[in-house]
This record gives sequence, structure tokens and C-alpha cells, in this order.
Amino acid sequence: MQKVLQDLFELQSVDVRLSAVRARLVAYPKKLADTDARIAAAKGEVDVSKAAQLATIKDRKKYELDVEQWKERVRKYKDQTAQIKTNEAYKALQHEVQMAEAEISKAEDRLLEQMVSGEEYDRRIKISEKTLKEVEEVARAERSQIESEKAAAEKELVELSAERTRVAAEIPENTLDHYDRIVKKHNGIALAEVRDEKCAACGMRVRPHVFQEMRRAGTKEMFHCETCTRILYYVEPAASASSSPAAASASAATQAGGLPHET
Repeated sequence: MQKVLQDLFELQSVDVRLSAVRARLVAYPKKLADTDARIAAAKGEVDVSKAAQLATIKDRKKYELDVEQWKERVRKYKDQTAQIKTNEAYKALQHEVQMAEAEISKAEDRLLEQMVSGEEYDRRIKISEKTLKEVEEVARAERSQIESEKAAAEKELVELSAERTRVAAEIPENTLDHYDRIVKKHNGIALAEVRDEKCAACGMRVRPHVFQEMRRAGTKEMFHCETCTRILYYVEPAASASSSPAAASASAATQAGGLPHET
């Protein structure tokens, strides 16, 4: 196998790893945002319960005031009883007392409802605050893990970028440009193995005379798939990793490249 193909194998292997690292780095901000969103949701539950509790307290104070005001009216009506001189006036005043006492009863019922609601919101606040604490503890551990993974990925990105620069320097400029164009066209994969006389990437059959020329020892020509335009390579089945360094390089590059079959 000619050296330029070996260099391209190595370059593609680096590029595949670079692509994977970049994909991980792109995902970290969303992971952190998801963690923050869970905390915000838990805090929101606490805030909702506290707001409901505050509203209940305000209503309770209002109903307590209502009770006192109606009781004050009853006292005034009863104080006026001694001044009543007619039966009709007495009956009218008693009616007012009864109406006021009925309002007291209603206000006390509403007050009781608010007290029960207040106890329920107290319970909800305790539960939501406990949940918030648990979510924050889990989120802290997740954030620490994400930040650690992100730092490792950033370090790997720097190292792989340096490795790519080193490998690319071994490849002729026009060949490197050609490789880069194919990479952009085919989602990061520029090389494809020939298996069963077919392009392993798109499945197109390689012409017999092209296949024979690829197998010829010492060939310097670079072959391309007529359909997907990827750079083709072929490894003789008899060559093994233990007996052929070139085959070992090809196998490693193929595994790193992860060439899927296109439909």
C-alpha cells in the first residue's frame, strides 16, 4: 500500500476521533442546562407553595377581621336592646343580631378552611424544600462530573488537533485539499474499503479492470468510487496484521473510520 494512502488512513482516524470529541463538547452545555433546569423546576415548586401559603395567610387575616367586625356589631346591637321601647323595634334588632351572627359563622367557616389550607401548604413547602435539597445534591455531583468530562474532552481536542497537524504535514497539499473536499461532502469519511469488489461505503461495484489495477503491486494511482467519489483502498485477504504492517494500518484506520453502508 502506498504511503500516501497510509497517511490518509491515519488522518481519517484522527478526524473521526476529532469529530467524536467535538460532538461531546457540543453536548455538554445542554447537559449543564438540563441540570440547571431541574434545579429551577424544584425551586419553582417551593416558590409556588410559599406564594399559596402567603395568600392563605392574607385571607386568614381578612376573615379574622371579618369575624371581629361582625362580633362588634352584635355587641352594639345587644347594647341597644335596653333602649328599645317597642316590640317591632326589638324584633328588628334581634333580626340584625341573627344576621350578624350568621355572618360570623360564615366568616369562621372560611377562616377554618384557610387554616386547614395553611397546614396543607406548610406540608407542601416542607416536601418541596426537601426535594429541592435532593435535586441540588444530585445536580452538584452531575455538574462536577460534566465539568470533569468537559475538561478531559477539551484536552483531548487540543492533543488531537496537534496530531492532525502533524499527520497532515506528511500529505501533499493537493491531496490534502482533495481529501478535505470529500470529507465535507461525506460527513467526515473520505476513504472506503473495497469488499467483494464493491465500495463498502455506498455499495457500488468497482469495474473489473479498476479492481485489478488496485491489486497490482506497486501501483501509484489513487482510485475513487465512481458513485460516491470516496478514495478507495483494498487490502488483500491473505495479508494479516501479524504479517503485514500495511494491512495492520489499513485495519486500524478502517475501524477508526467506521464506514457505514449508504443506501
